This record gives sequence, C-alpha cells and structure tokens, in this order.
Amino acid sequence: MRRLFLAGLLLLACAGARAGEPPKAEIHLTPGAPPPSAEVVAALAEKDRQLFDAVFGCKLDVLATLVADDFEFIHDKWGRTADSGAAFMQSMRDNCKAQETGENFRARRELVEGSMRVYMLNGFGAMQMGEHRFFALQPGQPDRLTEAGKFIDVWQQIDGQWKLARVISYDHQLAE
Repeated sequence: MRRLFLAGLLLLACAGARAGEPPKAEIHLTPGAPPPSAEVVAALAEKDRQLFDAVFGCKLDVLATLVADDFEFIHDKWGRTADSGAAFMQSMRDNCKAQETGENFRARRELVEGSMRVYMLNGFGAMQMGEHRFFALQPGQPDRLTEAGKFIDVWQQIDGQWKLARVISYDHQLAE
C-alpha cells in the first residue's frame, strides 16, 4: 500500500514536470491612481506658492503649518538636509538669522510657468513636480537669476490638510 502511494506521488510529480507548466495563477492588476481633480491641482499650486513665500519671506509660523512632522528633504547639492519637520524648521530659522546679519543673501523663487505636474498617490496624497528659478535680491539692484532646478514634492493629506512630507530638489544649474 505504501509502495502504491509513493508510486502515485511519483507519477503525479513526473506528470507535472513533463508538462513543464506551473499552475496558472489569476492575473490581478491594480490601476494607478486617477488623474487629480482641478481642485487638487489648484490646492497644490496654492500650497506651492505659500511654501516658497514662507521659505523666502522667513514666515516661519506659516511654514510650520505646511510641513509634516516626518518631513524629509533631499537636495542634489547637499544630500539629505532634513530628516524631520523639526530639523527643517531649525535650518529655516538659522537661514533667516543669517539673512538678518548679512551672512546669507535674500532670494526669491519663481515657478516656471506651465511646468507643474500633479499625480495622485492613492491613500496618501499627491506628488507635485516642476521646474523653478531662483533670484538673488540685493537692495538697489535688479533681481539676479542665480540658478534653475527641478523639484518633486510629495504632499500628504493629514486630517484633511495638505502637508509637505518629502522634497527632492535636483538638477540645479547655475545661471551664466
């Protein structure tokens, strides 16, 4: 009986090996997130405006409302510059103090018109990508283009509010 059982198992194993085909699995695919609504695109465009107005205007109270606690910033020039919202806010405080003393120059940022793209991230938020230019501001002189770059911002919806969770700032090119 035991020999008959083992022979049966061997026969089944050989039959499967001869067929050379694994069992057929069902194919279950999940589509990507739908395109963002016009409202989401407009909301993130406004958040982008608020973000850079707060960063370059040293409006730290406003900036603190835009950044997630687990914020992370990665920059092509300096690598990972912040691993939390608190660390980012401290670097912004330091930068604003350096501007007050004249150690750092004041600047402004300009979004390249038509470059912003938004992609939804199901169950999390949205990714915003674009290109921007940076200008040095010096009293009595016209704004001077210093560089251009690209960005990827990941916005998370937390308690119904858009919070900046991740930033990748890259492809910076100095102005001629």
